[in-house]
Parts: sequence; structure tokens; C-alpha cells
Amino acid sequence: MLVDSWFSPRLTRMLFLELFGYLLVILVAAEIFVNALEHLGEKLKISEGVTGSLFAAVGTAMPETLVPLLAIFAGTGNSAVNEEIGVGAILGAPLMLSTLSLFLLSVAVFKKRGIQGRFTPEKTGIKRDLDFFLMAFTLAFVAMFIPHGEGWVRVGIAFIMVMIYFIYVMLTLRASAKLVEDGHATEAGSPMLLTRLGLPQNLFFIIVQLALGLGLLVAGAKGFIHGVEAAAPIIGISALLLSLMIIPIATELPEKVNSILWIRKNKDTLAFGNITGAMVFQGTLLPAIGISLTPWAPQKEVLLGVLVTLIAAFWLRWAALNSGLRVWHLIVNGVLYVTYLTVVLV
Repeated sequence: MLVDSWFSPRLTRMLFLELFGYLLVILVAAEIFVNALEHLGEKLKISEGVTGSLFAAVGTAMPETLVPLLAIFAGTGNSAVNEEIGVGAILGAPLMLSTLSLFLLSVAVFKKRGIQGRFTPEKTGIKRDLDFFLMAFTLAFVAMFIPHGEGWVRVGIAFIMVMIYFIYVMLTLRASAKLVEDGHATEAGSPMLLTRLGLPQNLFFIIVQLALGLGLLVAGAKGFIHGVEAAAPIIGISALLLSLMIIPIATELPEKVNSILWIRKNKDTLAFGNITGAMVFQGTLLPAIGISLTPWAPQKEVLLGVLVTLIAAFWLRWAALNSGLRVWHLIVNGVLYVTYLTVVLV
């Protein structure tokens, strides 16, 4: 007993030191990735919207995309637990992106811009991202009320959601040339990091630095997940709720450090595009898999999570296209996240 009482605090401290160490890895990796991505966008002469909404969003979302897929296809021997983890991870990412991630942007610039300070992302891009996300995620909401026996209906909805993302990609790429002409081309704010080692600044080494940054992001996120899983028994919540809350924070949130770095450099289009573009990716393809392969039922935690996500996205769209985005608008998104946690944990 004395040994256990001595080891527990020590192991707890080591666990939190491990989490802190992996967060440092993620911060360094995000800086490397963002720097290379800006140079890639500049080299390819594409708009900030494409760089943020497609390249950054999909690139940083790929690691955490594996979590629900592995849970559904190659999880534990308990299929019910696998499905709960898969559904939680699928729906948790859009919830966190539309609330907590956006709130952190307001925190990052609160001191500099103030509560009435403005955000100035390119409007057509953010409108396109949110329109496609809301269209797809509303379908995901409707699919919850379709009996699992109506397989052909669910498969049809899933197919429509996949096509929504395909059309979104096509329209985003098509809009790039016009945005570049209008002055929204991607511009690198600092020299490429690898050039400081004497390496040339060409497309090959830009890709090398991107791969290095992404690899470190994956390693840092996976290590962070391991630490969170070790801490999970202390929390004592269901697999579904754990996956809704913890997995997106461990896998998605650290990589949205990219957006914080961009917003602090006044690159608002890149910062918002990284988040709203990831919302489209995470709100179309993965829910399509969930609708097809899991019960996808309107349980309390799931239903409330979807509703909060839709409210947050509608709020962001209204603010961006009407009065113009201000810092306090995103604080509301943070309040929505806290409200969700309060309801499901009480």
C-alpha cells in the first residue's frame, strides 16, 4: 500500500510530463509544416483559400482520420465498443473544430485586437466551406433517424455526402485563379526553414519539409493519444463520451496550432481555411462511413453534439457574412462547447 501511494503521484507526474513533451513536439512540427505549406502555395501560385481549406485542412486531418477507421474496421473484439469509439471520433472532430478550435483563435488575438477586434478571412472561401459543411452535416443529422434496416437509404445519403466533398474540391480549385488575381495569393512570411541548413529552396525540398513536419505532427499526436488513454481510467466515462471529448482534442486540436500561428501573423484566410476546410473534410467523408457501417443512432451525447455543431457553424456563417467576424463572436463558440460538456457530464 505504501509503495502504491508513493508510485501513484510519481507516475501521474511522469504522465503529465510526457503529455507536455508531446505537445512541444506538436508545436515545433506545426511551425515546420506551416512554413513549408506557405512556400508550397507560393510556388504553385494558388490562393490562400486553397492552401488553407484543402492542403492544410486535409494534410493535418489525415492522421486523426485513421482513428475512427481503425476503430470500426480493426478495433477490439467488442464490436459495440468499436462502433461507439468510431461514432464518437467521427462526430467529435466537427464539434471541436466548430467550437473549441475557433474559440482558441479569439484567445490568440484577444490582447492584440480586443473583444471588438475584427477577423478578415476572404469571405467567398469561408462561405463556400460553411455552406458545404452545413449541407453535409445536416444530412448526417437526418440519417440518425433512419432505421438501420433501411440500408439502401443510408447508403444513398452516404453517397451524396461523398459527392458533396468532391464538388467542394472542384469549386475550391476553380476559385483559386480569380482569388490570386484579386490579391489573395499565398505568400510565405519567412524563409523556408531547410534553406537555413544550406539546402536549396525548390519544390523537392519544400515537399521534404512538409513530410518532416507532417511526420512529427503524426508522432506527436499519436504520443499524445497514448498519454490521454493512460489518463482515461482516472476520468471514468463511457467509450462513446470519451471518444467524443478526448480523441478529437488529442488528434485534431494540437494540429490546429497551425491556425493559431497564422492568426497571430494576421493571415486570417489561412487560419480560418485550415479549420473550416477541415470541417468540410471531417463532416462529409467520415460521417458517410459512419452512416453506412455503424448504428448511427440519436443517443443523447451524439444528438446533442450534432446540434451544437450545427448551431456553431450557422452562427459563424451568419457573423462572417453579415456584421463581419469579431473576436467576441468566436467566444460564443467557446461557450457552446462548455455548454455541451456541462450537459453531457452532469
